[in-house]
Amino acid sequence: QVQLIESGGGLVQAGGSLRLSCAASGLTFSTYAMGWFRQAPGKEREFVAAISRSGGSTYYADSVKGRFTISRDNLQNMVYLQMNSLKPEDTAVYYCAADRGVYSTFPQRYDYWGQGTQVTVSS
Repeated sequence: QVQLIESGGGLVQAGGSLRLSCAASGLTFSTYAMGWFRQAPGKEREFVAAISRSGGSTYYADSVKGRFTISRDNLQNMVYLQMNSLKPEDTAVYYCAADRGVYSTFPQRYDYWGQGTQVTVSS
């Protein structure tokens, strides 16, 4: 079955960096666009970043543009989210997701989800 397993979350001070990883299995990885979403307590899940099947196109939420970078390795079936200049408002559970179609900002478009990894940014 399809599995997406996130790792790399943790506690970091404001201004610091973290790199999230998502390992995919059970699917033909290169045929899926990939996305990162996050959900803070009491809030809806929100789009963070997405990357096309080839990795040639990326898209970011305005709130993270210039600070976060999404990338993928189709040989290793991995997708990454490099997060720099972290802010307390970035605190959330971060999820990776796989989309059979063209990459999207809408969570309902995604077919598979990981369990999430907690990111906490202290002020």
